[in-house]
Amino acid sequence: MDTKALVGWIVVIGAINWGLVGLLNLNVVEMILGAGSLLTKVVYIIVGLAGVWSAYMMLGGKK
Repeated sequence: MDTKALVGWIVVIGAINWGLVGLLNLNVVEMILGAGSLLTKVVYIIVGLAGVWSAYMMLGGKK
């Protein structure tokens, strides 16, 4: 899997999680990894970085 596809999937998974938080108050990441755990924070950081990278690419970054 190339970087673009991997980042895309991370962003999609993050978006689905936040959609569930908004609609059902259900945070799947915290359910699986534990609320406030170090691993949960790492996942959120990875999703955030994937979002920043995606925005960079959409705004004309390296193709």
